[in-house]
Amino acid sequence: MNVHFIAIGGAAMHNLAIALHKKGFRVTGSDDEIVEPSASRLKTHGLLPAAWGWFPEKISDSLDAVILGMHARIDNPELLEAQRKGIRIYSYPEYIYEQSKDKIRVVIGGSHGKTSITAMILHVLRFHNKDFDYMVGAQLEGFDTMVKLTAEAPCIILEGDEYLASPIDRRPKFHLYHPHIALLSGIAWDHINVFPLFSSYLEQFKIFIDLVEDDGSLIWCNTDEHLRTLSQSTRSAIHQYPYGIPKHRIENGVSFILLEGGGEVPLQIFGDHNLSNAEGARLVCARLGISTTAFYEAISSFKGAARRLELVAKNAHAAVYKDFAHSPSKLMATTLAVKKQYPNRRLIACMELHTFSSLNEEFLDEYRDSMLAADEAIVYYNPHTIAHKKLKPITEEQVRKAFGGDNLQVMTDAQLLADVICKKDFTNANLLMMSSGTFDGMSLPEMASKILI
Repeated sequence: MNVHFIAIGGAAMHNLAIALHKKGFRVTGSDDEIVEPSASRLKTHGLLPAAWGWFPEKISDSLDAVILGMHARIDNPELLEAQRKGIRIYSYPEYIYEQSKDKIRVVIGGSHGKTSITAMILHVLRFHNKDFDYMVGAQLEGFDTMVKLTAEAPCIILEGDEYLASPIDRRPKFHLYHPHIALLSGIAWDHINVFPLFSSYLEQFKIFIDLVEDDGSLIWCNTDEHLRTLSQSTRSAIHQYPYGIPKHRIENGVSFILLEGGGEVPLQIFGDHNLSNAEGARLVCARLGISTTAFYEAISSFKGAARRLELVAKNAHAAVYKDFAHSPSKLMATTLAVKKQYPNRRLIACMELHTFSSLNEEFLDEYRDSMLAADEAIVYYNPHTIAHKKLKPITEEQVRKAFGGDNLQVMTDAQLLADVICKKDFTNANLLMMSSGTFDGMSLPEMASKILI
């Protein structure tokens, strides 16, 4: 097969390009800019474009397919040339489906927890030497790439994002996979630039459930009110497996799952949301032939996905964590998790407003009370980011009023933020840094080295 990637430098796109290259495909690609780690990974496999830009001459009649990334615009010169020549154009989720039509497809969806649950399942299957393909939204320890596609693997594990598939395919990505086994972790309004009403956002999950194959399985979190409602109208041809938070205890900052019939399993992860995620992963693995005993044998060594309550550094009386949390529900769950795990330590929690939704003044009120579990809460945003996204400016007072609580400070200068944090006393205290961005390039390991002394 001969395939060309338009916007090959994207996180998912470059991993798919590498996966197809390893499968023996002839892969080419273009992009107007490619940053790390995409550039180095593509270069290692001989797939890095010789020059940045769009080159319609790359769209030859010999191409079997063009794969279009979200970064490209609808007037992209290469896209227009492919359309003119009648070459089949796929979004990357659509092409992954094409490559997995004959496999058992497992799709992990939900507004939060997708990456963590997918990572747990991959960890367990790998631990037990099972053969599987996958696509996950973060780099995982022990996995070279975020995508694997082979001819031999009997199943594929897919993180199912509800965002749009491509500039010319406005369907949510997870609508394209048609799962045999589906999991939904919960529903909390997100992506308001695409789904301006919660009702339209919720509808996407109903459609996803309707796309589960007959005689397939729907595994869903029973603590989510929206999923409880949707489950009642699910057709009878789908088998349902609700789950919740398993019985557990916490001792000295370690969570233990309590097993039926006695015994317990220590975990390296923590928080009610992660315990719930593990229970959902266990049910998925059961559908794939992994026993409960085998699951817990493997999950006890799972350290978590990158930037999902990831430990940056610690000493005897303090710890620094980072997390991808940015939506209100994720923010609340992560903050509560750290406070509950270390109830006798002060918690200083800092989050960055970085996404389109979080910087939208109409969405800000969704964050109310989301950081109340922290002893000290800091919300950071960069006004230049708002201007870049062409959004209406917001004020520090708007943010303070939206979040609520007497524990909140709002800051707009990254260097000042770092200085303020480093001057705090971290004796018997934890620091939690939450963002889908980078706090404008802040080095968290460097910060940790200054405060953990």
